[in-house]
Amino acid sequence: MQKVISAENISYSYERKKLAVDHISFYIEKGEILGFLGPNGAGKTTTMNMLIGFLPPKEGKISILGMDISKKTEEIQSQIGVCFEEKNLYEDMSASENLIFFASLFGVNKFDPIFILKKVGLPTERKDRVANFSKGMKQRLMVARALVNKPKVLFLDEPTDGLDPVSSEAIRKVILEEKEKGVTIFLTTHDMMEADKLSNRVAFINEGKIVALDTPDNLKHQYGKRILKVRYQKEG
Repeated sequence: MQKVISAENISYSYERKKLAVDHISFYIEKGEILGFLGPNGAGKTTTMNMLIGFLPPKEGKISILGMDISKKTEEIQSQIGVCFEEKNLYEDMSASENLIFFASLFGVNKFDPIFILKKVGLPTERKDRVANFSKGMKQRLMVARALVNKPKVLFLDEPTDGLDPVSSEAIRKVILEEKEKGVTIFLTTHDMMEADKLSNRVAFINEGKIVALDTPDNLKHQYGKRILKVRYQKEG
């Protein structure tokens, strides 16, 4: 199978602090979902920011779609979709205006936002500002925005964190639909149940190190539990 994402011995530290990501390696094949599971502060978001070219690794190499992220950053970023945990929508715009604006940044000029709004379960007739949206609606819009350029790779940072069950299920449905289309997905989460439902493989990260990586079934079999439970020594 084609390795769409490859990280080889990558590490990162903020200023002179200890390593936030400590020499980790993994790959994701085409059409696969890798669940990147760990507590807050474990290194999940830092890893994602290196993969998408926002942070340069202190050591190691990252390849996305067969290209070195340090050398082909713009070309790679034009072919990926990113949904950050931190909301960064234009709240004075409507949902449609947000999508049209971000589509234009990717050079997608003939863009109809209605299809994507329906896909994520948002009403298509609403013209009010995003500032008036609920948390769940804003998160669905973040996912919709990540799809405007029809990406080959999706990076999703805690996409259902803190959402109501309806919004969470709507987002999970979209994630699985994209997987069926052959999109490769890197998904960070601290929810083992979500990782189990969505992921082909799960990587556990704690204090910057990957401590386990396998399929959900193999991990559950290894630990002899129907539902795998992992105890972290530290939550930071």
